[in-house]
Amino acid sequence: MLLLFVPFVTMAQTSSINAYSPYSMYGPGELMTPGTTQMRAMGGIGIGLRAIGQVNTLNPAATSITPRKSFLFDVGFDGTHFRNNQPKYNSAGERISPAKTVYNSANIHSIALAFPLAKNLGTSLSISPYSSVGYKVNTTEQSEDIWGNIGRGMYGFEGDGDITEVKLSVGWAPWQKFSIGIAAKYYWGNIERRYKAAITDNIVGTGTYNSTVGTDNFIVNNFKFQAGLQWNIILTETRIFTLGATYDLGGNLNPKFSSYVHTDNTITSLSKLPVRDQMNSLALRVPHQVGVGLFFRDRSIAWGADYVYAAWGNNNESYNENSNPKNVAVTYTDTHTIKLGFEYTPRVTDVRNYLNRISYRVGARLGNYYQAFGGQRINQLAITAGFGLPVKIWGASSVNIGFEYGRMSAPNTISIDNQKIGLVTQNYYKLSVGFSLFSVDTSDYWFVRQKFD
Repeated sequence: MLLLFVPFVTMAQTSSINAYSPYSMYGPGELMTPGTTQMRAMGGIGIGLRAIGQVNTLNPAATSITPRKSFLFDVGFDGTHFRNNQPKYNSAGERISPAKTVYNSANIHSIALAFPLAKNLGTSLSISPYSSVGYKVNTTEQSEDIWGNIGRGMYGFEGDGDITEVKLSVGWAPWQKFSIGIAAKYYWGNIERRYKAAITDNIVGTGTYNSTVGTDNFIVNNFKFQAGLQWNIILTETRIFTLGATYDLGGNLNPKFSSYVHTDNTITSLSKLPVRDQMNSLALRVPHQVGVGLFFRDRSIAWGADYVYAAWGNNNESYNENSNPKNVAVTYTDTHTIKLGFEYTPRVTDVRNYLNRISYRVGARLGNYYQAFGGQRINQLAITAGFGLPVKIWGASSVNIGFEYGRMSAPNTISIDNQKIGLVTQNYYKLSVGFSLFSVDTSDYWFVRQKFD
């Protein structure tokens, strides 16, 4: 479907939309990388992560380590620069000038907090974007009959919106080296998709013809669940080595769906008339998902690795939320993602040299997009880095900075009516800033009321 992959805007814009890509045109949109700024600076690892002074939003079993008489709070902000590039080809299959777009986005990424309920029992609450929709694409009518009898036709497609995840987790450690957890996840959001067919160059002069404007609206309100466990293979005063696993119960989100189609006589300027208003159920979904992870930490270094398999559904099950005149199959496809992360803190207790107390982080993420276009899968790659700035000596509160470069690309072109079509390559550059506050009797006192001035 040519119109899916032709960016429309060729100038830089800035908004709070978290995505700007024609790939967000279908399904729930582009998926956001979960986790705090610290976790995403290490490639997004977290299934095995077990740290006293850090909120783990990926594995509910990790909340069991929350110390008594403590409170953790974390908030993160993202700014992203998108650069989309689509190779174009003429009728002879020769590559010509590409279509390019540039877009900037800034928004809150996540808010999370954790606190103990009892000994070896903790809970956390987080809110973060699950997916985001943002695109504006167009294509011209290719039929010579329409060009000769009416004029040049234009089809425009645009959409925006997001789905937010609110997650309540409870973790319990029945034994010293083993913990389990469960989380309830509430998804809510609103996605609006608009499309238009119009004549841009009228050669008729008289007579009547109609432009069509349509709006599809999806309202999501649904619960899903997650279970997790962690096992400390090594647990001493100076090091910890943890194996973690999670399972997410996915399925259809069953959004409320309303669709409006308007016709507009461009000759006599008739007012827009809604001709259809119906509520339907759409197979808008989240996947059944299994993840496993390892995490190791000693006095100076920490590293982790995660593998996540997401079962989105049958590859032969195509779906189409807007019109698809080129009949290009858009399908859900299962995904495999590998995440790697490393952190180095030279000397966390060095009172003389602040640089030795800074945590330096790097990571990488490799996988594939959860949709295929014309049978072509989209590869995803991200390289991350960052550092954590401690707020005070002997404390776990910190300011965290993260950088991410990511790329979405297809290894091959697709063919439509014997015409070679290139898929969009997206490069993005993300800057993340997070604030992590940790209050405990033997550490920081951010949330403790002072008895004396």
